Amino acid sequence: MSDGSITAADRLAAGSPAAGSPHVDAGDAGYSKDLKSRHINMIAIGGAIGTGLFLGAGGRLADAGPSLAIAYAVCGVFAFFVVRALGELILYRPSSGAFVSYAREFMGEKGAFAAGWLYFLNWSTTAIADITAAATYAHFWGMFSDIPQWVLALTALAVVLTANLISVKYFGEMEFWFAIIKVAALVAFMLIGIFLVVTQHPVDGHTPGVSTVSDTGVFPVGTLPMLLVIQGVVFAYASVELCGVAAGETENPEQIMPRAINSIMWRVGLFYVGSVVLLALLLPYTSYSGDQSPFVTVMDKIGVPGAAGVMNLVVLTAALSSLNSGLYSTGRILRSMALSGSAPRFTGLMNKGQVPYGGILLTAGFGVLGVGLNYVVPGQAFEIVLNFASIGILGTWGMIMLCSLVFWHRAQDGRVTRPGYRLPWAPYTQIVTLLFLVGVAFLMWWGGGVGRTTVMFLPLIAAALVGGWFLVRGRVARMAPTSPQDT
Repeated sequence: MSDGSITAADRLAAGSPAAGSPHVDAGDAGYSKDLKSRHINMIAIGGAIGTGLFLGAGGRLADAGPSLAIAYAVCGVFAFFVVRALGELILYRPSSGAFVSYAREFMGEKGAFAAGWLYFLNWSTTAIADITAAATYAHFWGMFSDIPQWVLALTALAVVLTANLISVKYFGEMEFWFAIIKVAALVAFMLIGIFLVVTQHPVDGHTPGVSTVSDTGVFPVGTLPMLLVIQGVVFAYASVELCGVAAGETENPEQIMPRAINSIMWRVGLFYVGSVVLLALLLPYTSYSGDQSPFVTVMDKIGVPGAAGVMNLVVLTAALSSLNSGLYSTGRILRSMALSGSAPRFTGLMNKGQVPYGGILLTAGFGVLGVGLNYVVPGQAFEIVLNFASIGILGTWGMIMLCSLVFWHRAQDGRVTRPGYRLPWAPYTQIVTLLFLVGVAFLMWWGGGVGRTTVMFLPLIAAALVGGWFLVRGRVARMAPTSPQDT
């Protein structure tokens, strides 16, 4: 497969597993197993710390106040359920196609088609959010302030795309160091924040501490704004499933993945909830805005020379890391789909570095559309794409939980064997999580504005999926002739 061709043997493997053996997916062939334990652990950390925290938390703090910490905690629990469900499936059968491969096994090709394209919707729009964030961060420095936002966005896309096309080992190294930078910066910020709170050292003339929250209350503008920002908080957790995609290029996933997934929960509690609580204690919620990272806001106001610039460089790194991860994961997902006929043929091609460059280029192409969005509406670009990315995330998480639910039922019937590493409290966990996801979609509609407009696009998205399936189902049937029920 190193020459990038899609062979008949690959196609046959996708539809003809040996009797009694686990499902075989052609999309898993051709990859190198170059990701080590340290890569996966840091990819899991990087997936739990992204643009949604570094940039998005500022605007959400301004909208909901200190209650944002509650929203992060609740969403973090459900994000953990999703990644734990995915982890069980990974231990059952590691796959670079991840949940698309599992949807193919448990829900047929229709399910795989829907899961894959919803994931593409997620990351193609998230890529736009990431390059928008990168351009916004760059404007912090005077040397970039006169450069149009769309030019900075295009530059960010070009740099990360070039790096992503080299090899998975290079991707793993980049994500390892990106994650190290993010974690080190957050730890440093939290230590500084704790020192400021304990010593009650003034921040921009304000004395930090519990009184910052008690003076306004946890819900200074009511509970409704906290509920309405949940869809944006869900976006902040959008990359937690990335370690599942990376499992197919990992040495010894049975040993590595459980540790990486289990650690997500405490990371969420420490980095997300802990940092938001500190932000709320350091400054009144009205001091934050969606135009600047809240971490940069704090560092700027404490007056340490260069501190804000360093933190801004860190959040810029986080945006580039998220973009890098999105290009990586969609490339693998689209290749899995291409080898079953449900994605364009060119997205199944690999280069000499065993990188599925076709799918990566397709995602980057949508990023170019984001460059245009930054040209037309630079002030609204992030919010618009965040809402569409949230729809993709809800769909992706929903498909993971549905696959997990079907897997559980088949295990009850004795058709598959659940691994020792399991999603707790099944099947109730899957059902409650699915209800939560439906509730988030309802809150998006209920909140009005861009969120309601996005939800109103759901019928159009559904129609596009149905229409797309009818366009490819003949090719899917030809490439998997042993599975006529999928057509």
